[in-house]
Amino acid sequence: MQSMAPAAAPPAALLLPRRAASLSVAATARARGASLVAVRAQPDTAAASTPTSAPDPPPEFKPPQGFKAPEPKRFAIKEGQQGSVLGASLAIPLRLGTGVFVLGYSPSLVSKSEIPSDQYALELGGWKVKEESKIGQCKRPEKPIEIYEFEGCPFCRKVREMVSVLDLDVLFYPCPQKGPTFRPKVLEMGGKKQFPYMVDPNTGVAMYESDDIIKYLADTYGDGTVPIMLRLGLLTAITAGLATLGRTGKGNSYTASKLPPQPIEIWAYEGSPFCKLVRETLVELELPHLLHSCARGSPKRQEFFKKMGTFQAPYIEDPNTGVKMFESAEIIEYLKATYALYPSS
Repeated sequence: MQSMAPAAAPPAALLLPRRAASLSVAATARARGASLVAVRAQPDTAAASTPTSAPDPPPEFKPPQGFKAPEPKRFAIKEGQQGSVLGASLAIPLRLGTGVFVLGYSPSLVSKSEIPSDQYALELGGWKVKEESKIGQCKRPEKPIEIYEFEGCPFCRKVREMVSVLDLDVLFYPCPQKGPTFRPKVLEMGGKKQFPYMVDPNTGVAMYESDDIIKYLADTYGDGTVPIMLRLGLLTAITAGLATLGRTGKGNSYTASKLPPQPIEIWAYEGSPFCKLVRETLVELELPHLLHSCARGSPKRQEFFKKMGTFQAPYIEDPNTGVKMFESAEIIEYLKATYALYPSS
C-alpha cells in the first residue's frame, strides 16, 4: 500500500542544504549554504547539570598530501581492480541493462560527418552512434529529489534504476547499517526505519515502498511508463537481489568518517560498474552526494562534454576541497583518504 505524507523538514543541524539540479543553480546553492555545517548525530546532553565546553570547531577538509587528479583513461581498469569491476558488472545481464539507458532510448549508426566534433557521440570504428530519447518531453524537477537508501539494498537498487531511466538529479543521503546520522532521521521523518525513503521538495510528497516510489517518479517526471524489469513483482526483487552477489557486503555497513558541510557532486548512472564501486564508498562513509544521472541517451552527456571536452563517468566535484576528478579507483582512494576517520585501516 502506498505510504504518502507531507515532506518533513529535517533539522538543519543534521542535514545538508538542498542543492539545485543544474550546474549554475548548484553553484548558487553551494555559496548560499556554505556557512551551514552538518554534524554527526550526538546524544542529547541538554539535561546535564554540569556546564559544557564550547563545541569543537568543524573539521577542515583538504585533499590528501601530494594529491594530483588523474588524467581520464577511457575503458581502462586499474591493476588490481579487475575482480571488483567484474563483480559489479554482474547486475547488467541479471537486470537486462535496466539503468543503463534513459527513457525512450533509441540509437542509430551514422557517419562521422553527421555529428559535429563539438557534440558528444560514441565512436565505433568509422561511425558514430546517434542517441535519442524521450527525456526532453518529460517534466523536470526544479529541486533535486531526496532519497535515503544504501547501495546493498535490492529495493533501493530498483529506485536507483528508475532514477537513471528518468535522468533525474537526486540528493542521496546514505543510510548504511549502523550509520549514525541519516538512518535515525528517516525514523524521525517517516516513523519507520525502512528504505528507500523519498522526499520530493517540489511536490511535498514523502513516501516509503520502492514500487510506490517508482510509480510516483514515472507519473510525475516521466510518461507514466515503468520499464518491464521494474514491474515483474517478485522476479524484479529476486534479480535485483542477485545483482548484489558480485559485491556481497559492499555498500552496506558504516565506516567511521567525517561528515563534510556540503554534498559531493557525482556524474554517474546505475548501470555502470565503475560508478557502482564509487557509490559503495560514498555510502559506507555516509557521504551525502548530489547525483547528476547520465545514463546512455542523457542530455547531460552533451552538457558535460561541452564543459569538459570529454565524457566519462564516474566524475566527482568536491566543493569541500575543490577537487575535481575522474577514474573510479582513484576516486575511491581519495574519498577514503579525505573522509575516513581511520584511512589506513
